[in-house]
Amino acid sequence: MTFEVEGGKEGAYRVENALKLIDISNNLGDAKSLMTHPATTTHQRLSPEARAGLGVTDGMLRISVGLEDPDDICEDLGQALAGA
Repeated sequence: MTFEVEGGKEGAYRVENALKLIDISNNLGDAKSLMTHPATTTHQRLSPEARAGLGVTDGMLRISVGLEDPDDICEDLGQALAGA
């Protein structure tokens, strides 16, 4: 799932840093829930114009949901968004 938060890269980093259950990763794909910031990981080598053309913004975050309890994942994401 991909979503965007306000505040660009700083806003995205605030959300990631507030996570307690979900891990931050450079790439997705695990049995554990992971989050990545595409503008500084998977798409970092592209120019800002190329990223914009692909719809990759500085506030974009991607989450890969793992096998944890869905309520725990939602609670962690909710508190991170609320705190950012």
